[in-house]
Amino acid sequence: MTEQPTGGRERDRWGFAAAMVVAGVLLFSVVMGLIVLPVLQAPNAGIDPWTAICRAVGLKAGSPAQPQPPVSATAAPVSQVRWTPATLKILAAADPRPGAALAQAVCSACHGEAGLSPSTDFPHLSGQSGAAIYKQLSDFRSGARFNAQMTPVAKKLTDEQLAQIAAYYGSFSRRAAALGPRYGIGDAAISRLANRGDPARALPPCESCHARGVGGPPEAPVLSGQQREYLYRQLRAFAGGQRGNDVYRRMRDVSSHLSDDEMHRLAEFYQGLS
Repeated sequence: MTEQPTGGRERDRWGFAAAMVVAGVLLFSVVMGLIVLPVLQAPNAGIDPWTAICRAVGLKAGSPAQPQPPVSATAAPVSQVRWTPATLKILAAADPRPGAALAQAVCSACHGEAGLSPSTDFPHLSGQSGAAIYKQLSDFRSGARFNAQMTPVAKKLTDEQLAQIAAYYGSFSRRAAALGPRYGIGDAAISRLANRGDPARALPPCESCHARGVGGPPEAPVLSGQQREYLYRQLRAFAGGQRGNDVYRRMRDVSSHLSDDEMHRLAEFYQGLS
């Protein structure tokens, strides 16, 4: 039997010793980081040692070192709109007949038979795309957007019925002569803001999303010819956080950079466009 050389036995002893040192350091780190320190920090956070250890390991949310602030906020959906094949088929067909009776029964009193609202409390729907109308109806039903009149109405309708109403109103083209006075057309500064934006304030042009046929988000409404009072209220609601169903926070971010005067003038500018 061949005896292992002295040098080999020496290397084995050193290798074993090094492994033990590394293992000891790792064990010490785990015990200190996940047990000892959390237990020592627990009183500062007002929690028991076991909860502190669970937080340190990642089994529970929070920090074992600091008290967690109370949270009273509830989760709110940005939008739960569903673009199902059936819905897209109805919108793509743009057939107003299935939605005509529904619109007459539940919508026309506020939005007019042809989508021109007789009251500044409600938006014109004529000239909007079916997709834009459907998205807002869906948000009213899901709770992503709330209105005392619209929410109860939308909750009673199915996806198919919402799409039929959207296709009905989306079939009407807006008539500028029916929209009343033309405001804001000569406002050069607001025209630049609408058409060019303001890069210094990270403001994109409004027209990049809200003009007809620009290829923006399908749910973005057309603004030209809309009621100025309604537009102003929506800008204020986005800026103040009362409305939050804009996908990717687009409108909340934009409106937060606008002054109240600019909101008024943009609303007047767009009512004047046809």
